[in-house]
Amino acid sequence: MFEIIDWPADMAPSQCPIHFTNELEVAVSPETVWSLLVDPGAWPGFYPGVQHVRLLDGHSRLQSGTRFETNLAGQDVFASVQEFVPKSRIAWGGYPLVSEESKAHHAWIITPTERGVHLWTEETMRGPHWIELAKAAPDAFWLAHEKLLKDLAKVALDREAKQGRPG
Repeated sequence: MFEIIDWPADMAPSQCPIHFTNELEVAVSPETVWSLLVDPGAWPGFYPGVQHVRLLDGHSRLQSGTRFETNLAGQDVFASVQEFVPKSRIAWGGYPLVSEESKAHHAWIITPTERGVHLWTEETMRGPHWIELAKAAPDAFWLAHEKLLKDLAKVALDREAKQGRPG
């Protein structure tokens, strides 16, 4: 039923020491979830720890190839959108500004279901910076993504309720 991630070769799970997945089903439309994921202004409302997102290419929303800086996982990071299929798939990859050799790739798949959407998010990480953080708190990244999904679902449900859509 659900698709697999289209990984860059060097970021495939078999190539990375850190790999985790999270999923959640929520009674909202794919359009609502998509509108939140591509809107950097919305991220602070659901993305744990995000205080800002600065798009670097003059775009107002994420689109294919958009480069951006933000603070994810407590780290200032540079990333770019590497996969972009509207209302269905988006992925970005990048690195923390303190360690360009430490890479991460974060992918999303939004799949319509009878009750709304199934959200699948999967991330791989490699490099010394991420490894040291994972050693200090082995489940921190997974837990942050669990919170991310729950908060994204809440914001999406609230948005649809305000727009008068059934959830």
